[in-house]
Amino acid sequence: MMELALASAIGVLTAAAIYLLLRARTFDVLLGLTLFSYAVNLLIFAMGRLKVGAPPILREGLAPTLANHTDPLPQALVLTAIVISFAMTAVMAVAAIRNRGDSGSDHVDGREPGAAARDGGEA
Repeated sequence: MMELALASAIGVLTAAAIYLLLRARTFDVLLGLTLFSYAVNLLIFAMGRLKVGAPPILREGLAPTLANHTDPLPQALVLTAIVISFAMTAVMAVAAIRNRGDSGSDHVDGREPGAAARDGGEA
């Protein structure tokens, strides 16, 4: 049951991320990238098999197999991915704010779709 919930969460996050990435506003694209990184983090975490209550560190008296322990590698990868995605989001936010200040619009092309018609047809 937990695998179905996790797979559904990954699917919903990915679908929402793709929808937002295809939008024409920079904030929507930034939010889409953030949601996509969350979906990838959950996917990496799920690849390490869901195992509740198992320690990621070897203990005396237990055989050093994945039957008795959980794999710590996906947890370390997700932690690293969280730090990288936070830095990427910060850089993208600064770039989006700078682009908004320079162009006066948060449209990904730098101009509003109806701006050419209002400006007298110049491109």
